[in-house]
Amino acid sequence: MDSKTLSSVAKAIVAPGKGVLAADESTPTIRKRFDSIQVESTEENRQRYREILFTAQDIERSIGGVILFDETLRQSAKDGTPFPTLLSKRGIVPGIKVDKGAKALALYAGEKITEGLDGLRERLLEYKELGAQFAKWRAVIGIDERDIPSPFGIRANAHALARYAALCQELDIVPIVEPEVLMDGGHDIERCEVVTSQVLEAVFAELDAHHVLFEGMLLKPNMVIAGMQCSRQAGVEEVAEATMRCMTRYVPAAVPGIVFLSGGQSAEKATAHLNAMNATGPYPWEVSFSYGRALQAPVLAAWKGEENNAFAAQHALTKRCRLNGLARDGAYAQEMEREE
Repeated sequence: MDSKTLSSVAKAIVAPGKGVLAADESTPTIRKRFDSIQVESTEENRQRYREILFTAQDIERSIGGVILFDETLRQSAKDGTPFPTLLSKRGIVPGIKVDKGAKALALYAGEKITEGLDGLRERLLEYKELGAQFAKWRAVIGIDERDIPSPFGIRANAHALARYAALCQELDIVPIVEPEVLMDGGHDIERCEVVTSQVLEAVFAELDAHHVLFEGMLLKPNMVIAGMQCSRQAGVEEVAEATMRCMTRYVPAAVPGIVFLSGGQSAEKATAHLNAMNATGPYPWEVSFSYGRALQAPVLAAWKGEENNAFAAQHALTKRCRLNGLARDGAYAQEMEREE
């Protein structure tokens, strides 16, 4: 393990003003995205859409890393440049989603465990040869008002995250550790804070037990937020306060950055939350973003699968990246949404 390489790559991904574009949707997930704009999910269309994302003007000013899916890591732009090379030339670190998805946790109703550890060392070696410098593994933590997640469900997912992270660092690949407490359900923000605290405590205990270098990893957690079916939705400032209280208590200062997931929030709300969190800093780690839908939803709406709309789609991405870059400094304001 090369600790200097791991640390430098992790810091580059969350350099000041920068965050992560999550473009790692699996084939079934990207099909749902394309269905929403009535575009067929062919390999050709997927390749073209990703090329539109990766060649958008000025995104390197706000994007330090891009998470790719297996298919995308192997694809190239129209001029033959492999996507990892294209990104690297722009100063953007290419990464790869390596988990095999969440499946039902046997004998624990309502809980899931992420699969993909078998053969992971060999897959990581191949991904490294293809240009990936970091990886991502997502643990899915269901939540209800009282019983879910169970202590064992939390522990099982934390253990898998730590095994994945250790395998990455063994090969000098920076692991993004993603324990996502879902936004689904009717739980309130207080319940989310309790569960998120339990999850983070377990995750870092397992990471430490597996000798994972905190300086050479990034954390991708949920924000502390009420479930979508909860009758009382917390305001932006309350979400920021609860989230940063939780992070400060449980995330070691040695971790270079926290790249929050958007988890189904609207593009504007995810940016507002990130801004509010940074406005209360400074913190020992970079407070950044790793957004998928919150960056891509406006792009898909502008593109609609039409080549004539490619520039408008890229403009939509550039704008969202710029606004989230500003939110990294607490310099975003709602009225900026109306600017072109």
